[in-house]
Amino acid sequence: MTLPAYIFKIVPAALWSQAVQAGRFTGAPVDVADGYIHFSTVTQARETARRHFAGQADLLLVAVDPATLGDALRWEPSRGGDLFPHLYADLPVTRAASAVPLPLGPDGAHVFPDGFEAT
Repeated sequence: MTLPAYIFKIVPAALWSQAVQAGRFTGAPVDVADGYIHFSTVTQARETARRHFAGQADLLLVAVDPATLGDALRWEPSRGGDLFPHLYADLPVTRAASAVPLPLGPDGAHVFPDGFEAT
């Protein structure tokens, strides 16, 4: 499998701030419950935002190079049989290439950064 340039984690800004202070992201409550950190590819992120974060403000879109995650990253089938990246380890915050706001637009949908699909 050819790895994408980045995978993405949608995370509440306050939770990411705590992770930055601790030096590692241990996951959102759903991640902890499932035993791994949920990520999305560039083609999956918008649907993930729509399904799991609808109407939520103060979110960040964190980009991570999957090649830096080693064997703890697994690609597993989920929604509709798509393979989703799951990290079976904590995420050192230094592995984040970026963490940018994911605001709500006037229609209530999240507004992804310009050029997002090109990443």
